[in-house]
Amino acid sequence: MEKAKYSIGLDVGSTTAKIAVIDENNHIVYSKYERHNARVNELVSRYFKEIGEQLGNASVSICVTGSVGMATAEQLKAEFVQEVVAGTIYARNAHPEAKALIDIGGEDAKVVFIKDNGGMELRMNGNCAGGTGAFIDQMSVLMGVDNQKMNELAMKATHIYPMAARCGVFAKTDIQNLMSRNLPEEDIAASIFHSIAVQTVVTLSHGMTFEAPILLCGGPLTFLPALRKAFCNYMKLSPEDFIVSENSNLIPALGCAYRAKTLAEKNVSSLDELKARLNVDLGIEWHSSLAPLFKDEEEHKKWLKSKAKFATETKPLQKGKQRIVIGIDSGSTTTKIVAVRLNDGASPSVLSVKSVGEKKISSARNLDIVFTNYRLNLGNPIKAVADGLNALKQEAANRGAELEIVGSCSTGYGEELIKAAFGLDSGIIETMAHERAAASLMPDVSFILDIGGQDMKAIFVEKGTVVRMELNEACSSGCGTFIQTFANNMGYNVADFAKLACQSKAPCDLGTRCTVFMNSKVKQVLREGASVADISAGISYSVIKNCLYKVLKLHGNENLGGNIVVQGGTMRNDAVVRAFELLTHTEVARSNMPELMGAYGCALHAAKLSQSARSIDDLLNLAHYETKQLQCHGCENNCYVSRYTFANGNKYFSGNKCERVFNNKGKNDVKGENIYTYKYNLLFDRETHSGLDVLKQDVRVSSDTAKHRTARIGIPRILNMYEEYPFWNALVRAAGFDVILSSESTFGRYEGALNTVMSDNICFPAKLAHSHLKELNETPEVDRILMPYVVYEHNDDPDNTLNSFNCPVVSGYSDVIKSVIDLKKPIDSPVINFANDKALEKQIVEYLHGLGVNKKTAKAALQEAIKAQGEYNKEIKEKALEILGHSSLAADLQSDGKQRTSKLTILLAGRPYHTDPLVQHKLSEMIANLGVNVISDDIARNIPDMEGEGDKDDASHCVAETYLVKQWAYMNRIMKSAQWAAEQGNDVHFVQMTSFGCGPDSFIQDEIRDIMKRHGKPFTLLKIDDVSNIGSLKLRVRSLVESLQSQVAHGLLAADYKSAEHLTEAQPLVQTKVFTRQDVHRKILAPFMTEYLTPIIPPILKLIGYDVEVLPMSDEASAELGLRFANNEVCYPATLIVGDIIKALKSGKYDLQNTAVVMSQTGGQCRATNYAGLIKRAMVSNGFQDVPLITLGVTASTGEASGNTDDKQDYNEQDGFNVPWLKYSQIIVTAILYGDAINEMYNACIVRERKPGIAKELRDKYMHLIDEPIAKNSAKGLVKLLEQAAEEFDQMTLDKDLPKVGIVGEIFLKFNPFSHQYLEQHIISKGIEVVPPLLAPFFLQEFVNVEVQKHMRLSCTRVPDFVVKGAYQALIGRRLRQINKAASKFRYFRRFTNIYDDAKEVDGLVSLAAQFGEGWLLPADIVGYIRDGVDNIISLQPFGCIANHVISKGIEKRLHDRFPSLNLVSLDFDSGVSEVNVMNRLLLFLDSIAS
Repeated sequence: MEKAKYSIGLDVGSTTAKIAVIDENNHIVYSKYERHNARVNELVSRYFKEIGEQLGNASVSICVTGSVGMATAEQLKAEFVQEVVAGTIYARNAHPEAKALIDIGGEDAKVVFIKDNGGMELRMNGNCAGGTGAFIDQMSVLMGVDNQKMNELAMKATHIYPMAARCGVFAKTDIQNLMSRNLPEEDIAASIFHSIAVQTVVTLSHGMTFEAPILLCGGPLTFLPALRKAFCNYMKLSPEDFIVSENSNLIPALGCAYRAKTLAEKNVSSLDELKARLNVDLGIEWHSSLAPLFKDEEEHKKWLKSKAKFATETKPLQKGKQRIVIGIDSGSTTTKIVAVRLNDGASPSVLSVKSVGEKKISSARNLDIVFTNYRLNLGNPIKAVADGLNALKQEAANRGAELEIVGSCSTGYGEELIKAAFGLDSGIIETMAHERAAASLMPDVSFILDIGGQDMKAIFVEKGTVVRMELNEACSSGCGTFIQTFANNMGYNVADFAKLACQSKAPCDLGTRCTVFMNSKVKQVLREGASVADISAGISYSVIKNCLYKVLKLHGNENLGGNIVVQGGTMRNDAVVRAFELLTHTEVARSNMPELMGAYGCALHAAKLSQSARSIDDLLNLAHYETKQLQCHGCENNCYVSRYTFANGNKYFSGNKCERVFNNKGKNDVKGENIYTYKYNLLFDRETHSGLDVLKQDVRVSSDTAKHRTARIGIPRILNMYEEYPFWNALVRAAGFDVILSSESTFGRYEGALNTVMSDNICFPAKLAHSHLKELNETPEVDRILMPYVVYEHNDDPDNTLNSFNCPVVSGYSDVIKSVIDLKKPIDSPVINFANDKALEKQIVEYLHGLGVNKKTAKAALQEAIKAQGEYNKEIKEKALEILGHSSLAADLQSDGKQRTSKLTILLAGRPYHTDPLVQHKLSEMIANLGVNVISDDIARNIPDMEGEGDKDDASHCVAETYLVKQWAYMNRIMKSAQWAAEQGNDVHFVQMTSFGCGPDSFIQDEIRDIMKRHGKPFTLLKIDDVSNIGSLKLRVRSLVESLQSQVAHGLLAADYKSAEHLTEAQPLVQTKVFTRQDVHRKILAPFMTEYLTPIIPPILKLIGYDVEVLPMSDEASAELGLRFANNEVCYPATLIVGDIIKALKSGKYDLQNTAVVMSQTGGQCRATNYAGLIKRAMVSNGFQDVPLITLGVTASTGEASGNTDDKQDYNEQDGFNVPWLKYSQIIVTAILYGDAINEMYNACIVRERKPGIAKELRDKYMHLIDEPIAKNSAKGLVKLLEQAAEEFDQMTLDKDLPKVGIVGEIFLKFNPFSHQYLEQHIISKGIEVVPPLLAPFFLQEFVNVEVQKHMRLSCTRVPDFVVKGAYQALIGRRLRQINKAASKFRYFRRFTNIYDDAKEVDGLVSLAAQFGEGWLLPADIVGYIRDGVDNIISLQPFGCIANHVISKGIEKRLHDRFPSLNLVSLDFDSGVSEVNVMNRLLLFLDSIAS
């Protein structure tokens, strides 16, 4: 075969296609870099044509890379190389000196750390598109400049502002905030680039340190010097530390060309052959499960006609004098102005109503819209409004109209600024403006959906007043700019893109996740043959699904009412409106100007106000202003504040996080009381010097010099220290040490330690911990650091709660810190059980003994600590009650004869660490500034000796009515306080703060929402993160406060809020039926888990006397139903299991009167304990409450802390279901081990099988043959059958030495093929052996856990170790040896190990107190694989898994340090993650094995 003369590297990325052709001397003879606008074949064909014109029909070899390159590689019959691997091939060839490679692409960012031994650490973003090229494009559009201009501006910057690069929507909010403050464009541009540098380093370093020189790759880093400068500044490197090639944007393509050159002798084609392959129609026929939006064009036209009845006519201005009112909606990106004429005799509060069909449509009588204006802000909202008013002035002049402005009102993002600038008569909150406008279309509107450029508001209305509002606090997926980005990427404008959607015959199901994931799905469906029309229709569906399931969290059964109005610019898109109607089975009203409805609502509000007439010039003349930048030193934020001074002397301040120093309220403003300021000071304003007047000569401190003074123990101001600092401060001092408390949290310090954060989707409070530990570690005066491992918090309500666990992140974060920070000081992490006084005493005595403190002193110190904590608990509750009392007394303080009103109180609940002003962004202060009193969930504390504590209406006596197992201490308190708030009068309302990504809170949101709903009260949830702008949070709280005031005005609430007659009678919590002894005949449905456990369950339970059917494996329908009926933020296994069960019960296949459902329950700190609660809620929502749900405990203990385990051990409330474990233990244990052994044999055989398909044939055969021995309760029969299987597998397996991959992770995800996208099949197809995870250790770890809990004082069991070990040997050890002996007939069998030996392997990696999720077993599995020579390991986790933050991602650095040969990749899954995204990361991993 002729050798190729040229080598081609083709890089087909998410937005661009790059090509490089090199000759035999590695010289580039042709290269191109262009956007492909989703028409890849068209562009690549043009490249080939140009190459042919230059080189003729040359013989070439080709390799393809890029996130969309896989389909092109298949078509060209070329090798596909993962793009990071392509980059490293280039680095090794062209720049062998490089220590790292940073590649920022269109929608992804990658980093490679190149080790001295030639090994590589490969990382790419899997969770977010923040900080990528697409992000830069969005930001430049927002600033109204191109990328190069933004680069030039940034190079002249003098100041950097903090900004969120985690997500485009948050960053946009930050930028708009900065732009609206008239700050220098140079500083804003530089801040954008800085945020990208932070995002890249944080997301991808994961504890690794960048060393120079670093090779830069990708268009943004090549063409934008300001971005390189930002990386230099953040990483504290010089420009010389970066290698910037003139071909940096072509690096992956060049890497592919180098790879193609090595294949030049066996992979040769002529250029004409490549062209021909590209033109071959692959014959892929696209199918979709989603219905077309419209059957045909006729149906679309008919639908448009039905919407025309809601049109509002715009009438021209008339000649002569006329009175008008003006409404201005100053939004985040656009400004909308509506002018309405008041005709003679206008009575704007009266609406005329006409009926169309069954709908009532209203029109504002004697009110004519005479002018509308819609324009981009381009960063200057005041100028945008002025330009709009000038346009009105010009229109009036053209028409000879003389305008008298008798009312003016603003709303939107810039409401207060515009009101101040133009001296407007009033301002109203957006929700109220939208409700007024919607009511003008439909007087009895029940629900309003407003989707704008980057925000989404869902407004529920009852009797003309807003009663609930939801807002997209977390993500911009599903907003206008989201659709615009897709349209532009595909080369369409938005209008044409929307028209195409209406013509689609098979819309794509693209999920509901972030843009980066949807982009991946779009690539995937393009590859599968979908058209642009199908993609556009799919995006319309996704926008609405995102709204319904993520923003509104509607669970398929909530009523939106019969009168629905849709508004906002996005609702101009027919496809989006139609998708909403199809998914909700409703018909909606849409105005002919949906984007102007906020401004129209403002105008209607202004029409109600009687004001003296003004001219347009009067307004415009006021708007001349000067701005000055001030730095506020009122608190640790040190905000840069913009002061506007207007022509009339009005001043307006912007940029201040709190309003302590600079505010726009005036001197007479009344503020509410804020408990959080008091709480923060009460917590931390404490003595820090030792309470013992002695020198501790024998204390074990970290240096010899420290022994000559009192030792100093550093305590970080983090996590549960916001609950227990009084305890630890008093303990340490009473034991004879000084305390050094870390400084108050600041954003600068936080950013400085972000490179050590291992899990990019962990909560903000956990990320913040790194900066506090870094500070203490670097403080010379600190001798050692205290970071206790608190498993159980104090349980002050043991009668009504099962446990008082801490969140796994709070408990185990010391393991993460020890792994990632280069420690100069020892970190003490005593395991603590606050729920049991005796256990606590032993733990504290042991801890202090290790520091040289005698037993007597330790016990005395403990008493001091308990006293200090008790006093704190009492004081903070007393303060809450005091504030509550002040609210009630407000009525009696009025003496002006006006109607007496009690003051509104908001119970702002959260985790203790939400007391940190940086974590909560001074949210509590902002609420208090609205004139509302703020109390905390501390009101629900149970203080036994406190006066009034026995009162029946005291919050501590409330019992939250929920479906959940009450297992987490902080969660229990939040739910109890929610129940109390729900039961109070309307002067008390409940608002919850939660951190983005909080695992436990994702489970309680629906419960609290339900508690509030059953008591007729709104639930407001505020999601907070490291994002600094709290505008959206303020909108939500203002909406709540003003809607309550509106309800008073409409007579829905009494003026004093408290009147009992206005309280809704609480509805009961509907429970599922209990499974009694009369129900044993029912067919029991169990969700599918794995091919190796599922076949075992029915025969075993049949043996015990139950009829069990295992459901089929999950599918797309399961995921869809799970999203509809379970909170979208719960873990992925929960979504699938809920979906499986609801799908089965809805199928009509089962007689529901004779059916039950069973679900395993793990116990412990993991969220899996509460899957049953989600299933119950979903079953009740669908009317299946008569179907019993059986919960089956799968662990030997729940780690009950109190010692009173007998009545709490069994979570199963179904008295008709009982498994006599001991009686059937031998057959159960043997069957599980049998399944594991078959799993191993199948996976070792399938890559070595003598006959294709024989491995599956044997697996299925031997998993079916188990029924007979199980029916006979014959463990021996199973062992004998296994021996037979081993011999047959051995005969059908060839001798081959193959690379191996081990799999660890969350139990459901690693065993369930659908949940991990059949990942093993792909690995096997590459000729790599999967060494499968085993199920038995998950159950067997309980033997170790029981002993560990006893020794660590986490349980009160008195069972001696030898009894537990004896039980293990009798039940397990003997059977394990028999199984090992039988299965060893198969020569590739990997012998099962002793669980006690496995536990010893994790010493120094993670604490054995880590018993949440897979707990210490996951790192033990990794060590076991490495011990057996399997260095390539995949960790599979649900997206945002809380246990994984500690036991997998959290200790990754320590694992790499201990095992340099380890090649570990973490893959996160949920219902939105695309196959392309997972495949890219998997290929990256597999390529590293091959190389």
